[in-house]
Amino acid sequence: MDGNNHASFDIENPQDALENSITQELDNLSLSFSACSIYRVPERLRHVKERAYTPKVVSIGPLHHGREGLKAMEEHKKRYLKDFIERANESLGSFIRVVKEKESSLRGCYAETIQLSSDEFVKIILVDAAFIIGVLLRLKFRDLQDENDRIFSRPWMLQDVWPDMLLLENQLPFFILEDLFDLGKVAVSSKGLSIYELSHNFFIDLMHLEGTEDKLGKICRSEVKHFVDFLRHLHLPDLKQKQQQKGKLQTLTTPSMTELHRAGVRFEVGSSRNLFDLQFNKGILTIPKLIIGDETELSIRNLLAFEQCYYQENYINDYVVIMDRLVNTQKDVDLLVKYGIVENRLGDSNEGSFLINKLADGVILDFTEFYFARLCKDLNTYCGTSWHKWKANLKQNYFNTPWAIVSVIAGVILLLLTWIQAVCAIISIKKSPKSN
Repeated sequence: MDGNNHASFDIENPQDALENSITQELDNLSLSFSACSIYRVPERLRHVKERAYTPKVVSIGPLHHGREGLKAMEEHKKRYLKDFIERANESLGSFIRVVKEKESSLRGCYAETIQLSSDEFVKIILVDAAFIIGVLLRLKFRDLQDENDRIFSRPWMLQDVWPDMLLLENQLPFFILEDLFDLGKVAVSSKGLSIYELSHNFFIDLMHLEGTEDKLGKICRSEVKHFVDFLRHLHLPDLKQKQQQKGKLQTLTTPSMTELHRAGVRFEVGSSRNLFDLQFNKGILTIPKLIIGDETELSIRNLLAFEQCYYQENYINDYVVIMDRLVNTQKDVDLLVKYGIVENRLGDSNEGSFLINKLADGVILDFTEFYFARLCKDLNTYCGTSWHKWKANLKQNYFNTPWAIVSVIAGVILLLLTWIQAVCAIISIKKSPKSN
């Protein structure tokens, strides 16, 4: 009987252990997925261009920490932390406590469970946050740079670092940057700047975002999650534009730049401060200035990835789609360059066309709410009118140069003279007496 009881105990014990294990895992699940703002890039986007989402020089945050190829910057990041502490009237312990107090919130910002101990996690966040703050400060205030600074003492090192700061998987929550900066801001208190203003200064200089100063004041700072989100906010259209443009997309077929040109559409360059401000009015298509280069591709891809992971509204997604519709060949890029709309830093128009087309790979199109629905409809209507094509053909082929105009006028005059001569001859014959 004792043997039977012992056997029953052995059978039930593993089940109880499994139940306790699963219960513990369920209890440890994040309470709210809505707090997540830092994600792994979806595979359907990543496989198109892996290197656009992978840091090359420096890791920021836990997702890429310790990767081969990024370890060389770890010592330099600690130098920035040391310098930050020395300039502030606070101890290292004070900064550690700030991060410790926010550890739960920080972990909740990552869409995957971070398998690091509390001390390891806090150390990574503190070192990387101090590094970011140090980079922002040194770009703004040159007197903070010194000859031993690995980034600013070498002309092109910053060009290798700042693109890594734009990657979705390489982000820190903005609130921890703000908390640590505010704690240690005694060093730069006379400047009166916030971490938001320093961030704007950093990207306006490196990403040519001149003209976005007014948007900085309109950004609700509590809503900004990290650098990628910050850049998205700077690009977003205003409420009036949203109401005017968005609608149901009737057809994805939209004329390319070349087709629009053949139909007589004129092109003008718009402001670079708002990517979404594509306007078509009275036969003129206005497109915001776009710089085509590796950094442009990297930033747009990561903005797109973040938007698809976090937001319901797909503004970046729709921008990529409409540009893909407008650009099909290198001739389309040539037209954009000709009218100053595109600055092609890749040099080759074919590469520029390929880059724009590849940006649309992996996107998700919502036909019910497409931001450029009205624009597509207006362009299709204009190009579908035969009169516009006929008039454009006449202008482009017969009135494209002064000599061509002279030739056409001369031809018309010659035709009129010939017609007049023929009419006169007919009249003369009719008036002449009939021959016997």
